[in-house]
Amino acid sequence: MSDRSVQQAETIVRRRSLRSVGPRLTALLGGVLPLLGALLLALAAPPASAATLTEVTNFGTNPSNLRMHLYVPDTVRARPPVLVAVHYCTGSGPAFHSGTEFASLADRYGFIVVYPSATRSGNCFDVSSPQALRRDGGSDPVGIRSMVNHVLQRHNADPQRVFVTGASSGAMMTNVLLGNYPDVFKAGAAFAGVPHSCFATTDGSGWNSACANGTVNRTPQQWGDLVRAAYPGYSGPRPRIQIWHGTEDGTLRYPNFTEQIEQWTNVHGVSQTPARTDRPQSNWTRTRYGGTGDQAPVEAISLQGVGHSLPTSGMAARAVTFFGLDGTTPGPGPDPEPEPTPGACRVDYAVSAWNTGLTATVTVTNTGSAPLSNWSLAFTLPAGQTITSGWGATYSPASGAVTATPAAYNATLAAGAVVRFGFQAAHTGDTGEPASFTLNGTACTTV
Repeated sequence: MSDRSVQQAETIVRRRSLRSVGPRLTALLGGVLPLLGALLLALAAPPASAATLTEVTNFGTNPSNLRMHLYVPDTVRARPPVLVAVHYCTGSGPAFHSGTEFASLADRYGFIVVYPSATRSGNCFDVSSPQALRRDGGSDPVGIRSMVNHVLQRHNADPQRVFVTGASSGAMMTNVLLGNYPDVFKAGAAFAGVPHSCFATTDGSGWNSACANGTVNRTPQQWGDLVRAAYPGYSGPRPRIQIWHGTEDGTLRYPNFTEQIEQWTNVHGVSQTPARTDRPQSNWTRTRYGGTGDQAPVEAISLQGVGHSLPTSGMAARAVTFFGLDGTTPGPGPDPEPEPTPGACRVDYAVSAWNTGLTATVTVTNTGSAPLSNWSLAFTLPAGQTITSGWGATYSPASGAVTATPAAYNATLAAGAVVRFGFQAAHTGDTGEPASFTLNGTACTTV
C-alpha cells in the first residue's frame, strides 16, 4: 500500500472514531455541565442569613422579671450601635420583632436590636409607679437598662450610640427611659405615646384614664420639671426625641402629642415655635424644634386620619434616619438631610369586599434601576382586617403591621418588573386600604 493510501485510511479511521466519540462526549458533558453550573452558582451565591432572634437570660438586675430577646445581624459594625425596641400592651418582644421593620433595618445598617418583653398581666410596661418614674427606682426601666449594659459588655457595642423606640406602652416607656437615663440613651422615637410622668398613679393602678384621654394639661415648665425630677442634679446633654401621633388615636388621644412637644422643648431649652415645618408624605405634618436638620433636638410628626396603629410602613426607616443609624451624622444642622427616597417602587392595591370578607390584589412595580432579591413589602391593615389565606406571597402576621415575602418563583424583581400577589381577609366593617407601603424599607408611591 502506498503512503498516500495509508494516509487516506488513517483519515477515514479518525473520522469514524470522532463520529463514535462525539455522541458519547456530548452525553458526558450534558451530564457534567449542569452539575458544574450548579456548583459554580452555589459558590457564587451569598450565604444564607443565620441571624435569629435569641432570648437572653441572667442579663443583670431585673426587679420586674422582664424577658429579653436580642437580634444581632450577621454583619455588624466594629462598635455596633444599640436600639431598644419596646412593644405595645398585649404584645411581646418577639411580636414587635416580627411586626416591625427594625430587624431588617438592622441587617442593612449593622446595629443590634434589644426587644424587652413585659410579663405582668396585659403585657403593658410600668410607666405609672413612683419606682418607674425615677432613675434606678426599680421596676421595668431598671431591667431595660440592665439589658443595655449586657449588650454593651458582651458585644463591644458603642455606649455613645444607644437609642430607644416603642409603640403605645413602648412609646410611653421611651419617654420614661429618656427622662430617667439621659446619660444612657442618645435619642428616642415614640410612636403614639404620652409625656414622661403623664401616666403616674399613686393607687397601684397601671392605667391613668385622664392621661390616656388627653385631659392632663400642664405648662411646658411643669412637664420639663417632671423629667428633671427623674434624675435630680443631672446637668449633662439631653437625648433628642422624635414624636409620632395619629390625629384619630382613640386609645392615647391626640392632645398627648402637643404635651410631649411642650415637655421636650422645655427640657432642651428650645423654642416651641417650629424651626421648620414640612410634609414628607401627604398625610404627615412634620415640625422640628431647635434645629432644621434630620437630627433636630425635637422632631414631631402628626399623622392626619391615623388611629392607634403605629409604626406603619416607612416610619421605622424615618426613625433610623433620626437616630443617624443609616449613616447620617447626628446634629441639628442648618439644612435637612435627604429623606428616605420614595418612588423606587409603585403599588396598586385593589379591593373587592363583601359583608364580612374581602379580596385584595397587590401589584408592585420595581421603579428603581437595580433588581431586588428576596424583597419584602410592609404595610398596615386597617383595624379589624385579618388575612385568612393568600397567594403569591407569605404574610406575617395576619393583621396589623404585615410583611409580605415572596414565593420561590417571584423572589427576584428585576428593574422595571411587576409582581402581583394577593390575599383574602375577614373584616369587621372597615374595608379600607393600607395608608402606605414600604418595599425593602423604601416608601412606595401608590396608584
